[in-house]
Amino acid sequence: MFPAFWAWLRLGRSVWWVVPGAVSLCLFAWLLTLVPTDAAGRAYAAYGGVYIAASLVWLWLVEGPRPDLWDVIGASVCLIGAAIILLGPRSA
Repeated sequence: MFPAFWAWLRLGRSVWWVVPGAVSLCLFAWLLTLVPTDAAGRAYAAYGGVYIAASLVWLWLVEGPRPDLWDVIGASVCLIGAAIILLGPRSA
């Protein structure tokens, strides 16, 4: 949702940019309620890695600057971390 507000307040985009941001935030909150309570924190932690990568895509597609090598490496590390959190073997 933050990028939608940023586009509206700082980039001079239409206030309508806030609508998909609010919808996506509500969708995320609803989807998080579907995760078993013992794993909700883990799902939220993994979401952080996805959020970082998505923010860099936003930077490139909406704001213009292309992410550099260090952005890509950092986002890759975050996505690998998210995959480890989600897919790592767990003891019952």
